[in-house]
Amino acid sequence: MVKDAVIYKRTWRISNYTKVIADCESSNVFNIGDHKWKLQLYPNGKGGIGGYISLKLALAEPEKLPSGTKILAEFTLRMVDQLDSRHYSGKASYWFSASNPEWGWQRFITHGTFFQTNRGLLLKDVCCIEAEVAIHGEVTVFG
Repeated sequence: MVKDAVIYKRTWRISNYTKVIADCESSNVFNIGDHKWKLQLYPNGKGGIGGYISLKLALAEPEKLPSGTKILAEFTLRMVDQLDSRHYSGKASYWFSASNPEWGWQRFITHGTFFQTNRGLLLKDVCCIEAEVAIHGEVTVFG
């Protein structure tokens, strides 16, 4: 376990947001410690939820983790209000592994809230996502 974990920060700008047609949009891969990570945004919710945007943190290469390895990450994902500081965020701790490579929110924000012009979450067709991630530990269970 890591006592004083370093917080890694990433900002992901999604330009031409309203032209995104994929079920899932992924950020560029970034390194935290010895592992590669990415952010995933589902503009119409993951799993056919509808009416919501889903947002997740994910291991970019879960198949490369040694068998039985788990990584404890504490993270905050935030949609930035580009007009004010009324950001929309969620905070969690999760043990990531090859069999559980992602975690986040199925119902991160409603379309109604996201598309409000006075909120600034979507400004000039740009959405900004911030991630703050701290790795608190890594364990390998031998079976």
